Amino acid sequence: MGIKELLGVETERKVRYAIVGLGDIAQEDMMPGVEHTGNSEITALVTSDDMKAKELGDKYGISALFSYEQFEEALHSETFDAIYLATPNWRHAEFILPALKVGIHVLVEKPLEVSTEKCRQILDAEHASVAKLMVAYRLHFEPATLDTIEKIRSGMLGELILFASTFSQLVDPSNHRAQNGELAGPVFDMGPYPVNAARYVFEDEPVEVVSAVGVKHPESGFKQDFFDTVAATLRFPENRLAQFNLSYYGNPSNSFVVVGTEGTLEMNPSYTFGKGLWQKVTIGDKSQEQSFKNTDHFGGEMKYFSDCILSGDRPEPDGEEGYADVRVLEGIETALKTGQSVTLPPFHRYHRIATDEQKMTLAAVSTPELVHASNPGRGSEKKPKN
Repeated sequence: MGIKELLGVETERKVRYAIVGLGDIAQEDMMPGVEHTGNSEITALVTSDDMKAKELGDKYGISALFSYEQFEEALHSETFDAIYLATPNWRHAEFILPALKVGIHVLVEKPLEVSTEKCRQILDAEHASVAKLMVAYRLHFEPATLDTIEKIRSGMLGELILFASTFSQLVDPSNHRAQNGELAGPVFDMGPYPVNAARYVFEDEPVEVVSAVGVKHPESGFKQDFFDTVAATLRFPENRLAQFNLSYYGNPSNSFVVVGTEGTLEMNPSYTFGKGLWQKVTIGDKSQEQSFKNTDHFGGEMKYFSDCILSGDRPEPDGEEGYADVRVLEGIETALKTGQSVTLPPFHRYHRIATDEQKMTLAAVSTPELVHASNPGRGSEKKPKN
């Protein structure tokens, strides 16, 4: 027992995390920011890459190292309270379901999974578990995004009628994102950003994928087993439309514009991190621009999730939020295959972003060298990060 306990002083509690999947997103972006959350720490690593396990274990002082095949053993090792899951998208349920079953909390990268069937399995497990599940929508805690939501909610743009967005990056053909067909193509990898943005802008759920068109560029170097560039249109209630373009073969770009009857709001950049986001509001013919300071998106979302675990509060971007996006992404994939519009089943989201409670302002952290992993960008070019 320490001196604080002997004196009756409450010690600072921290949530212990196992990092499951040690690719670029975990190494570059989540792990460096954990320490300054104040309420979280890394106590275990799960990977089947011995080089990553050893070097990162030594770097962060972590001795609890497990392979993917040892995950069940890891869950009963009592070395962690929660996992941060950053495996390929189609392997999420594989780790989420057993973790929730034994009461281990889960912070999972988006998308929640790659089918609504898998998502429903996860939702059932979430409801049956004492543990919490949060999908890593880092922008739900980012100051520029929350300010944008507040401005839109104020009604200053009038009646909202249109959302339009572009998100592109130059992906290396050798990266796993380009090696697994549609499971890792731009729809499931990048699509959550404009779909989620349209949903928090309109505070509603789309009822139809009006159209989705995809093209393949033979000169891209990709295997030609997925559409590397996609354009989609969604219909929302009250005659509102959302249109967006995604590409694995375009110069890096990420932006969106919201058009109302009295004004417009632009974000450019809108989805990236590692740099501050920028906003322009135009009411009539008068415009005002604002830039926002770069923050640690990853440390911020973990800090929020750990706060929820420690306090017992429900996290906002929960499993239902993850399902809400996959429902749309699955519809886009169906429209791409059939060339037909897709009516989306009725769905209502009960829990939306609380801008006054979710803002995180942790300072940005430096990017470390990767261990046996690579950034998906071609050559030295990095993508607008996931």
